[in-house]
Amino acid sequence: MLLRRIVNVRDHEVGGLWLSFAYFFCLLCGYYILRPVRDEMGIQGGIENLHWVFTGTFLVMLVAVPAFGVAAARLPRHRLLPWVYYFFILNLLTFFVLFQSGVAAVYVARGFFIWVSVFNLFVVSVFWSFMADLYTNEQARRLFGFIAAGGSTGAIVGPVLTANLVAPLGPANLLLITVLLLLLAVACIHALARRAAARVTADLAVRERTTGAEEPIAATNSTDAPLGGGMLAGVKHVLRSPYLLGICLYIWLYTTLSTFLYFEQAHIVANAFVEPERRTVLFAYIDLSVNALTVIGQLFLLSRIVARFGLSTALALIPALVAVGFGILGLFPLLAVLVAFQVIRRAGNFAIARPAREMLFTVVAREDKYKSKNFIDTVVYRGGDAVSAWAYAGLAGLGMGLSGIAWVALPLAIIWLLTGVALGAKQERLRQPPHGRADPNAALSS
Repeated sequence: MLLRRIVNVRDHEVGGLWLSFAYFFCLLCGYYILRPVRDEMGIQGGIENLHWVFTGTFLVMLVAVPAFGVAAARLPRHRLLPWVYYFFILNLLTFFVLFQSGVAAVYVARGFFIWVSVFNLFVVSVFWSFMADLYTNEQARRLFGFIAAGGSTGAIVGPVLTANLVAPLGPANLLLITVLLLLLAVACIHALARRAAARVTADLAVRERTTGAEEPIAATNSTDAPLGGGMLAGVKHVLRSPYLLGICLYIWLYTTLSTFLYFEQAHIVANAFVEPERRTVLFAYIDLSVNALTVIGQLFLLSRIVARFGLSTALALIPALVAVGFGILGLFPLLAVLVAFQVIRRAGNFAIARPAREMLFTVVAREDKYKSKNFIDTVVYRGGDAVSAWAYAGLAGLGMGLSGIAWVALPLAIIWLLTGVALGAKQERLRQPPHGRADPNAALSS
């Protein structure tokens, strides 16, 4: 089978693997249809206001995370995840109506930029929480690269659809395509949840036959039960765990360095193109280039790097490349260097650093896979965006150009690298189960 030449998958994992692939495909295809529209809305809302928009995104996250915590405490997994997507579908339909009406265009543009920034992190965070809950750590090391490639394949198709449909359909009608893709993602969630429940029931039946237990098989999947706890439990767990705080630092440094480069991109593109349609198409093709490289890395590099060199290497590789890139940019602050650096950085993150980062959560408690992870992936991430956006504005206000900002970023990239090495080593220790006990993570192996 061709699939086994690409990924080390067992026979009983194939169905779940393809469903996970399709789920992430639909999710990122929908997002990457919206992303070029979002970037254009950021320019229409005023580049000089971007740091305020980033701050607004962070403030929205502060409200959204406790709300998610309340829902996760009360709803079983098979209901929680679909309702997250239904909520965002309703939001998309609302923006569609607003775009069609043309009311308060500038404010709607800024609101849409904030909404897409929240949507992206939330739905992807929920996806990886689900994956960390379904797959064991051992499975994650073999399969997460291929699953991530599903998202990257969608991220290739999305920009192609945007580039070819934005002119005949207009940006507003693209939102309806994303609605359809989110509905397909929900269908994948239901199918994966049914497979996981069937596997748990089968395992219980086997256990009863082998142990002679007289208790009836549980009617429900215990891993599908509500998480319980308070709405801020994830935040409290993060503050008490050096391991989770280390993940916070890793993500904070990543988003800080990414924001610096994003602002430079916004200025350069705004100066190069006047027409909104040309800017939107350019953003779409930049995404296409990044995601084409990403798929190659996810299919053929990630699992092999982790298997041969360990998780620390996978987490440290992209920070090392970023440190070199900022060094070169500091010496040669040229447009061609900036574009090449941006493409390599983003592709490397999506192909290697991001899925490797998700493996860190396979060894934490189930509540932390949803609540703490959601807090880290949203509030910490967008908090880094907001702070770094203001930092960039401050550095630019002091007259610091691209070269100077590159030299400021270089030591941050080195700290990011060292943090990745430490996290990988810690995960290696945590993933070893206590003597005589199996991996505590729930497996999707039916």
